[in-house]
Amino acid sequence: MKKLFASFASALAIFAFSLPFSTSVKSAEFFTIGTGGATGVYFQVGNAICKMVAKLQSAEHGRKKGTDKAYRCAAPSSGGSTYNIGQIQQGEFQFGVAQSDWQYHAYNGSKPDKVKPFKDLRAVFSAHPEPFQIIARKGSKIKDWKSLKGKKVNIGNPGSGQRGTFEVLMESHGVNKSYFGSSSELTSSEQSGALCDKKIDAYGYTVGVPNAGVAQATDGCGAYIINLTTPQVKKLVADNPFYAFATIPKGTYKTSKKDVTTFGVMASVVTSASVSEEMVYNVVKAVFENLDDFKKQHPAFANLDPKKMIKDGLSAPLHPGAVKYYKEKGLM
Repeated sequence: MKKLFASFASALAIFAFSLPFSTSVKSAEFFTIGTGGATGVYFQVGNAICKMVAKLQSAEHGRKKGTDKAYRCAAPSSGGSTYNIGQIQQGEFQFGVAQSDWQYHAYNGSKPDKVKPFKDLRAVFSAHPEPFQIIARKGSKIKDWKSLKGKKVNIGNPGSGQRGTFEVLMESHGVNKSYFGSSSELTSSEQSGALCDKKIDAYGYTVGVPNAGVAQATDGCGAYIINLTTPQVKKLVADNPFYAFATIPKGTYKTSKKDVTTFGVMASVVTSASVSEEMVYNVVKAVFENLDDFKKQHPAFANLDPKKMIKDGLSAPLHPGAVKYYKEKGLM
């Protein structure tokens, strides 16, 4: 059922954001944005971009000021960060949402076993902060990293950013999957249901705050988020510019009785050097000229700042189309 919902959501995204252009322009160019699970914030990022593209072009053509070309945008549910980067590299996606750490590793070729080196990867802008969160089941007696030993833990589906980050955590602590009683590879859309059904004891999730999937577990069945402040985590933050400590404020979810300290990355929108300057320029323009509306699409976007969006979490070079817009507007 969940896979059916994701497919339906993806189809709906394609349908909803292509209609405005079918009769009002001479030509239209189609592009795809890779996102993440249908309940995650990446899915919201991609579809928010598509909404802004539709809004801008509809307004421009309504004033008869638009170009002869318009864009049709789809933002289907996908496997997440490293999957999106791989699909961009293969030319299947034109844009994708990816964690700042996997953007870094792809461009620099520093984790070839996790994400294929991609020197033509280009940054567009960053979005929301993404704390890595370990959500534990009520009654599991999990209170820190050490108490995950021997538990049933979901480490995430291959190709997702959360899976990659979980593997980095395991490596930094000198353990592998055998540290847990069992490990599963559920997607972000499946893990909260499995936790509430007691099929797993905990899962890791790199996601903006608040998140509907996390709320399903915390507000729905009493799950909670643990602190991640081990010496190994502190070293990861100290040694890597794409990581930073993050706080999940008390009151975020029903079980958030205190602030939770963990670490995280930034969600970033990326593309390829082979994608046209015109297309990237127009996508950036659509978002930045409708930023107030973009912020309303999800609570995680509420504090977006244009000056930070063009530099924070961007470890690949900016695409020339993005640079052109930012310079025109005096942002750089």
